[in-house]
Amino acid sequence: MSADLERVIKRARRGDEKAITTLYELHADAIYRYILYRVPTSADAEDLTAEVFLRMVESLPNYNIRGVPFEAWLYRIAAARIADFYRQNKRQPQAELNETLADDVPLPEDQIQQRQEIQTLREALRKFSEEEQTILLLRFVERKSHREVANILGKTTNAVKAAQHRALVHLAALLGSEDKVRHYLRGDDD
Repeated sequence: MSADLERVIKRARRGDEKAITTLYELHADAIYRYILYRVPTSADAEDLTAEVFLRMVESLPNYNIRGVPFEAWLYRIAAARIADFYRQNKRQPQAELNETLADDVPLPEDQIQQRQEIQTLREALRKFSEEEQTILLLRFVERKSHREVANILGKTTNAVKAAQHRALVHLAALLGSEDKVRHYLRGDDD
């Protein structure tokens, strides 16, 4: 953890609103994307992201700076909020309807195709363990290195690489694209 981030966290733990805002701005987009791929709608992802940062503020006084990396701590809060979301009333995936289209949005048929692809990916991801989902989302949505993912999960880099490999092979089989999996497996050694 950088010294600057550590100072911001210390200030936030004391209730400094500016420091809390800084932490939110640094991590909100990544947490939102992480949640978005795991829940049915963007509105759900927005609500859960807000809950994550509310929990962050409530729990900051108990956060141990020398313990779990701050970013990993936020991902764990997000994972817990997602689990709670699905436990409540045993929610079923729902289609999101967007009533308004701005001039700069893709054509309706492109939006439909994109939604279908995201829904297919969400359904496939639900068949993976929590850890496998996290690895795939952090590596391919957040573009984090193997080392960064290992730090977030408290695992070795080799363990993350092995789990990623197994998950990608399984994902390719689920999506019917086993022949394309080699491209993703070659990746860099980051």
